[in-house]
Amino acid sequence: MDEASPGRRERKKAATRRAIAESARRLFLSHGFHDVGIRDIASDSDVAVTTVFAHFACKEALVFENDHEFEFRLNHAVSHRSADVSLVAALKSELEKMLEHCTSSQAAPLWSMIDATEDLRVFEERMRSRHAITLADAIARSEGLPYPTIACRTVARFALDSFDLARRSPEPLKAVADVFTMIDAAWQARP
Repeated sequence: MDEASPGRRERKKAATRRAIAESARRLFLSHGFHDVGIRDIASDSDVAVTTVFAHFACKEALVFENDHEFEFRLNHAVSHRSADVSLVAALKSELEKMLEHCTSSQAAPLWSMIDATEDLRVFEERMRSRHAITLADAIARSEGLPYPTIACRTVARFALDSFDLARRSPEPLKAVADVFTMIDAAWQARP
């Protein structure tokens, strides 16, 4: 097999990206987000600074390495759901899976750092806003609509905000269930 084949190249790029993100997380958790620079991360990852920026647009993006996967999973849950699964049920199920991972004891230190760092909180809010736009588009397409209606955009935004509300709740899964009860009622009542 040709070592320069696209499959191998893509696997190497993904491995480099993971290694950079893992180094960054470890350094951030050990020394604090603001006390670690891109050069520190590059050195720890044994890559050039330009390589870090080839994979991550900014320092904050290193903390949210799974940003695109999160967005993809929500859009996929909507657009590839079975005919017998409602839009709201599909979103709720996917968010519950994501929430289980993000509320694990392993993820707690990372979320504590995010909650304590204004730059990361702002980045996360912008990320959720961007995801709400693409999710509203996916909802509209799944409903055969030519564009995202107010109902599509509202459901998308509330679904994404439910993640943050539930993550901070003492009973995350109950919080998601409560929010999605309201989302479902609103979706059913749409004009």
